[in-house]
Amino acid sequence: MTRPLPLPPGARIALLRLSALGDVTHVLPLVRTLREGIPDVRITWIIGRGEHRLLAGLPGVEFVEYDKKSGIKGMRELRRGFDRPFDALLQMQVAARANLLSAFVPAPRRIGYDRSRSKDLHGLFINERIADRPGIHVLDAIGSFAEPLGLSPLPVEWNMPVPTESFDWAAAQWPEDGRRTLMISPCSSHARRNWRAERYAAVADHAASRGWRVVLCGGRSELERSTGDAILAAMAHPALDLIGRDTLKQLPALLARADLVMTPDSGPMHIANAMGTKVLGLHAASNPARSGPYSDRRYCADRYDDAARRYLKRPASELKWGTKIEFDGVMDLVTVEDGIAAFERFVADAG
Repeated sequence: MTRPLPLPPGARIALLRLSALGDVTHVLPLVRTLREGIPDVRITWIIGRGEHRLLAGLPGVEFVEYDKKSGIKGMRELRRGFDRPFDALLQMQVAARANLLSAFVPAPRRIGYDRSRSKDLHGLFINERIADRPGIHVLDAIGSFAEPLGLSPLPVEWNMPVPTESFDWAAAQWPEDGRRTLMISPCSSHARRNWRAERYAAVADHAASRGWRVVLCGGRSELERSTGDAILAAMAHPALDLIGRDTLKQLPALLARADLVMTPDSGPMHIANAMGTKVLGLHAASNPARSGPYSDRRYCADRYDDAARRYLKRPASELKWGTKIEFDGVMDLVTVEDGIAAFERFVADAG
């Protein structure tokens, strides 16, 4: 990392992080650090369309959407919208499309990732790098983008922009009757991170037998609908099915109403964590220490090391930090007993 160089009051900063829902959630603590550390800072965040719907209304941030389908034409249109250079660009996404898009964002200082996390020619599009700190959570890596600007990351707060009407909608979905609620968000955008429907159903039935309410949530994709249907069909107890019924603005409020959210490594995992809800994370394809629920990983079912030994023939401690183990069947390493044990750890701690 180069020597920190603070920005003056009123500086203009561009953030480039297009996706995904969980990753843009990780950027929120950085936004707070920038806003509190640089007087009158002006922040422009270049973001994907769905991610913008989640974060619209975030104080002190101007959002500029980029549609991935628009290609080079969209990049040129984005460039024409900037009347003058930014003081700094924080290029927080190393995918090829994001790297190319960053070339259309005018800024003399172009801060990106360290060499170990760079890929897809990332180094050609930046001229400063954050420090290389293996072994830290994704959120902390993103938070370190403040350091080249002479700032130390503030204690982590998310402050998700959730309107009152979203909380009202969530409150109307089930009564406040004293029952605890297990919410299941069963699908990740990476299919190989997903667990079997019958295993979700088994843990859900266990929770229901303990007097818990079970609620299913998810988006409007065919996979999420079919997975939800399979869970419901396999359950012996009833569950409240809210799959496809909420908006991205209502999702954080819905997750906040749960006592515990069971999910693979996914956007809802990180949104739930940001809203203060405990997470029963299901991990084998990804390392919960790097990309699990940031605040509390006590209730994760973690088979990442088992996956490393089975599929990569060495322990997780010998893998490059951030290695994904996305093989067919890898999530079968997480057993129903693992899920129930994680649920019972929460019950014991919650009292």
